[in-house]
Amino acid sequence: MDITLSIIIIVLVLLAVIILSSLFIVDQQSSAIIERFGRFLRTAQAGLNIKIPFIDRIQGRVSLRIKQLDVAVETKTLDNVFVDIVASVQYRVLPNKVYEAFYILDNADAQIQAFVFDVIRARVPLINLDDVFSKKDEIAISVKEELQEVMNDFGYDIIKALVTDINPDTRVKTAMNEINEAQRLRVAAMERGEAEKILKVKQAEAEAESKILQGKGMAGQRRAIMDGLRESLDEFQRQIGDSSPRDAMTLIMMAQYFDTIKDLGLHSNQNTILIPHSPSSMNDLFDQMRNAIITGNKISDRTPLKEELKTKSNKTKKD
Repeated sequence: MDITLSIIIIVLVLLAVIILSSLFIVDQQSSAIIERFGRFLRTAQAGLNIKIPFIDRIQGRVSLRIKQLDVAVETKTLDNVFVDIVASVQYRVLPNKVYEAFYILDNADAQIQAFVFDVIRARVPLINLDDVFSKKDEIAISVKEELQEVMNDFGYDIIKALVTDINPDTRVKTAMNEINEAQRLRVAAMERGEAEKILKVKQAEAEAESKILQGKGMAGQRRAIMDGLRESLDEFQRQIGDSSPRDAMTLIMMAQYFDTIKDLGLHSNQNTILIPHSPSSMNDLFDQMRNAIITGNKISDRTPLKEELKTKSNKTKKD
């Protein structure tokens, strides 16, 4: 009875071991490679799977997730500048080509890295350093197309290729920054000069307009003074009938003279020096103005007389 019980227990244990060894689980986004006696049998997908114990075995597992490989490449541009370029390649195993990805290609990362080196070192030497930055997308597209064509046969799909970094030599970087700074300073100087030019032109136009307005104002002021003097003379002669225009003009000039002295005395902040003089000089000023007017009138009167004498002299000579 004890022997029978032991055999049953052993059998149950063996059955449990066989059942457990025949069941296996594959993770999501993964595939398992099943071999039978060393030969590829099938690929097991995600979930619970069954295999024949001691005959079938799991040779390996392949991840179907997207991976990224960063490749740093040192190369030379067309203008003989060495640069370090970092290219990032995103790739994954095709679900229908797990066999090729597992058995054909031994090291996918090394293969991708070799192709990235080849493409970048063949394309960048044809481009100037300044154009490398602007054409980095074209370089990335060339890398993707080259890899896609080759790696697809090995069971890999190239999702994206990116040029993530471009690093020239430190001294070249410094020189480029200095050139850029000089260009920006030159543009700033030109803009500043243009602004100053516009400002000066506007100031000149404003000054011209101001002088024109000042001239009009002075002309109006003088016209108003003349009208006031004329009205004052007329009023003075009406009020004092036996006075002459000379007396009226002298009185008006004396009044303006004292008004000016009064205005100078009211403004204490002015630096004005009064030279000793006599108010009676107003008569001399008036005499000078009158003599100038009389002289001008006489010259005007003599001009027709000279013409008449000249005409008579010409007639006498003809006779």
